Amino acid sequence: MGRWQPNARERLGQAALELYGERGFEQTTAAQIAARAGLTERTFFRHYADKREVLFGGAHLLEQAFVEALAATPRTAAPIDAMASALEAAAAYFEDRRPFARQRQAVIMASNDLHERELVKLAALAAALTGTLRERGVPEPAASLTAEAGIAVFKVGFERWVGGAEDEERPLLHFLRESLGELKAVAAGE
Repeated sequence: MGRWQPNARERLGQAALELYGERGFEQTTAAQIAARAGLTERTFFRHYADKREVLFGGAHLLEQAFVEALAATPRTAAPIDAMASALEAAAAYFEDRRPFARQRQAVIMASNDLHERELVKLAALAAALTGTLRERGVPEPAASLTAEAGIAVFKVGFERWVGGAEDEERPLLHFLRESLGELKAVAAGE
């Protein structure tokens, strides 16, 4: 193996997803991931702190997209409309990532520990959104309720998007808008 390999992080990520799908998360080691990618275990740990980070390493980028979009929404927008803007930013973040998102979701749902970690990440995202809403002047409990509702819409829409048929062409944004519409209908008593 050469000392430097191009696209090492991406290759490790793809190798990890393949192995998690074939063997399961718990049965896959960092050494196996590195070997599948044609790299060393040391290179794996240069890019990822542990094998879970292959699945969760991008969480801060998603949070950043959500928070920046929410903060950039005009202050005159109702909290739920501001959250709709943040959901659109999240959809843009995933625009070209559907195959990865499907593989990742399948691995997470097959492991209770990973599913729990996913829920913790979503809770952290809700906390960040709550803080951003408060900074926008939204009082409690409206800030927390809006953030939690936004995460619920994201979670339901995302799961529908990754769980759809392989030939499904509709983007994540469609599912997020549909889920937000359903939430608004429920809240209105329709």
